[in-house]
Amino acid sequence: MLRTITVGSCVSIQGTYVRTLPDGRIVVRVGKDLFEGRPVKVAA
Repeated sequence: MLRTITVGSCVSIQGTYVRTLPDGRIVVRVGKDLFEGRPVKVAA
């Protein structure tokens, strides 16, 4: 499943969901790299 995270105040990264961390951040994979950040909220 693709998920989008924010890293810092202006950078967004979209990648494959890996796991959720205890503090609420999630980890996504882009190629061989893993990135941690806050999930982007989707407006309903």
